[in-house]
Amino acid sequence: MPQSVTLNVNGKTVSIEIDDPDMPLLYALRNDLGLKGPRFGCGMGQCGACTVLIDGSSARSCSISVGALDATAEITTLEGLGTPENPHPIQAAFIEEQAVQCGYCVNGMIMEAASFLKENSKPTEEEIRAALDNNICRCGTHTRIIRAVKRASEAA
Repeated sequence: MPQSVTLNVNGKTVSIEIDDPDMPLLYALRNDLGLKGPRFGCGMGQCGACTVLIDGSSARSCSISVGALDATAEITTLEGLGTPENPHPIQAAFIEEQAVQCGYCVNGMIMEAASFLKENSKPTEEEIRAALDNNICRCGTHTRIIRAVKRASEAA
């Protein structure tokens, strides 16, 4: 029997109907709310493509069930981080450094970096590498990604 679930996504309160409270948050974001920032990668929380912010901290949306979330939890996706007219500093830095090749990992890299920079506003390159270590990029844009995170930290 479907049940209604209320979520706070990108600053808006939304309600969706779900059949299974164990459904991953990723599915609700993409399929029910039409948000395409978080992506399905591995489905096991290991690659980072599905990363979102929950109450400001990075979280793997493929591993969190919709039923486990409190309606007051603030969920932020790539779409809610900034806008094309006013991008978040990390989004602007990724654009400036051209830190995207295929683009599949970029959601996770940006969301993880946004969370990381909130906690460590002036990181070293080694700290940036450690923070992004669990996000997989197969295209090899790591050098540009590291430069983008460093640029964003210097802009803040």
